[in-house]
Amino acid sequence: MRLAKSLTAALFFSTTLASPAAAGPLTYAAALDLAERSAPSLQASGLKVDAARAASRATGRLPDPKLSVGIDNFPVSGPPAGRFDADDMTMARIGISQDVPNGARRRAEVAGGSAEIGVAEAEAALQQRNVRVAAALAWIDLGYAERRLAALDQLVSGLKALWSAQPASVASGASRPAMGLEPKRLQATFADERSELVAAVAKARAELFRWTGEPTPSAAGDAPHYQIDAAALHAGLARHPSLLTSEASERRASADVDAARAGTRPDWGFELSYGRRDPMFGDMVSAGVTMSLPLFKGTRQAPVIAARVADRNRVRIEREDRRRTLVAALDTEIADHIMHHDQWRRSVEVLVPTAEQRAHLELSSYAAGRAGFDDVRQAVTDLADAKLAALEREAMVVRDGARIVLNYGSDQ
Repeated sequence: MRLAKSLTAALFFSTTLASPAAAGPLTYAAALDLAERSAPSLQASGLKVDAARAASRATGRLPDPKLSVGIDNFPVSGPPAGRFDADDMTMARIGISQDVPNGARRRAEVAGGSAEIGVAEAEAALQQRNVRVAAALAWIDLGYAERRLAALDQLVSGLKALWSAQPASVASGASRPAMGLEPKRLQATFADERSELVAAVAKARAELFRWTGEPTPSAAGDAPHYQIDAAALHAGLARHPSLLTSEASERRASADVDAARAGTRPDWGFELSYGRRDPMFGDMVSAGVTMSLPLFKGTRQAPVIAARVADRNRVRIEREDRRRTLVAALDTEIADHIMHHDQWRRSVEVLVPTAEQRAHLELSSYAAGRAGFDDVRQAVTDLADAKLAALEREAMVVRDGARIVLNYGSDQ
């Protein structure tokens, strides 16, 4: 009777689902904030935005002017050959020229630069979401791995009384001699499970370090439990950074189409030069205008225009494909979340209480001599498995909620 009471107290107090004392400073919110401030991928995305903005300031500008210096009409044969002052047409020339692309080409260049900024900003926002989701999942994985490890250690500690009672049970004839080996087998089984949980903690800690930069992070505080509003999430998909990236890419492709069409219009150029001759002949000034002649549009500009139009249409179709993929992914993840939530509730409301009642009844029967030691061992082992499984199912629910809300919800 005394053994049964001690086992009951040890098992029911050692296998509770309460969180262990926090061993580190990182709460869930702090981990996400630190990831947003320190993740190298976000810093790289920010620099890409800065580069796009800097480059856009040069779009639509005229090309740099060209300076030319030379000698014109220098005699190389006849009586004045090799003399600068023997021919009235020989002169030293300095000039400047300026190319002027047509207005449509320059407007397309400005639009393309603006679209590049949009692409970079949307990609940065998408990367920010990816970092938040990854950091959140790493924190959740670490927190629940630590909780499962602590629960398992408490379970093993609570089972010591049961294992130590096994030799006495064999000696009294209440259990078969082969059952005396059962404690060793159970200890090895729990040791294997503990090794898996230790590895899970280490992997989650390494993943959290990747996003936060904390060398030895540890989850502290409560895990988040998000409320899923499917209608609101679907309504907000239009502003998802993935789709905004596609929209900006389509604007860039449209600017490329406009630039290709601008190639069918002539570009202009201006030239001005000053010629210095022998003082007895006088100096000269020259001025002129150049114009490109897109005469072969069918073999030069038209194929380029067709290629850019095809690219724009491709980007438009890919955007629709990405939208459908997002909708399908959201619906799939919500369905999984509902399933995982139902399974977790069944664990908490049915499976764990049932396992507790069974373990209690088996211990009472064992104390009264109506149950064998193997029946007690199986009952308390099933109770431990049920409580560890409940923790694992809770972790899946929390992971689902964080991934859905952070990935598909508003950035605010």
